[in-house]
Amino acid sequence: MINDVKKSTEQKMQKSLEAFKNDLSKVRTGRAHTGILDHVMVDYYGSDVPVNQVANVTLLDARTIGVQAWEKPMVAKIEKAIRDSDLGLNPASMGEIIRVPMPMLTEERRKELIKVVRSEAEGARVTMRNIRRDANNEFKTLLKDKLITEDDDRRGQDEIQKLTDKYTAEIDKALAAKEADLLAV
Repeated sequence: MINDVKKSTEQKMQKSLEAFKNDLSKVRTGRAHTGILDHVMVDYYGSDVPVNQVANVTLLDARTIGVQAWEKPMVAKIEKAIRDSDLGLNPASMGEIIRVPMPMLTEERRKELIKVVRSEAEGARVTMRNIRRDANNEFKTLLKDKLITEDDDRRGQDEIQKLTDKYTAEIDKALAAKEADLLAV
C-alpha cells in the first residue's frame, strides 16, 4: 500500500517537473528555440492550428528560426500570425521560407523574464506541495481504515517528504540554470 502511494506520488512529481522544465524552455533567451513558436496559431482554412502543423519549423542558425510552409498560400498567414503573437518577433519571408530572427534582449526585458521564471518556479513548488498533501491524506485515510499502522503512516510521510525535497531541489536547480541563461549576454 505504502509503495503504491509512493510510486504514484513520484510519478506525479516527475510529470510536474517535466512540465515545469518544458515551460522554462519556452521562455526565450537571446538564442533561437523552435518551441517558441509552439503556441502561435495560424488560420488554416477556417480553423486555428499551431504553426508546426502547417509548416516545418527549424533552426537556421543560433539566432534564427526558419519556417517553411507546406503550402505556398500559407506563407503570408504564418508570417502574420508570428508577427501578431505576443512574442515580439519580426518575421521576414524570403520566397517560401520565413526567417524569424531573435532580437537581443534588453536588460529590462531580462529582469522581466527572470520574474516570470521565478513565478513559474514558485507555481511548480506549490504543485509539489499539493502532491505531497494528497499523498499524506491518502496515508491518513489508510490509517483511519486500519489498513496500515501508525508507524507505516509516519514512515510513508517521511518518504513522501524526502521525495518532495528532492523534486523541489530539482526545480531550484532548473531555475538557477535558466536565470544564468537569461543573464548571459
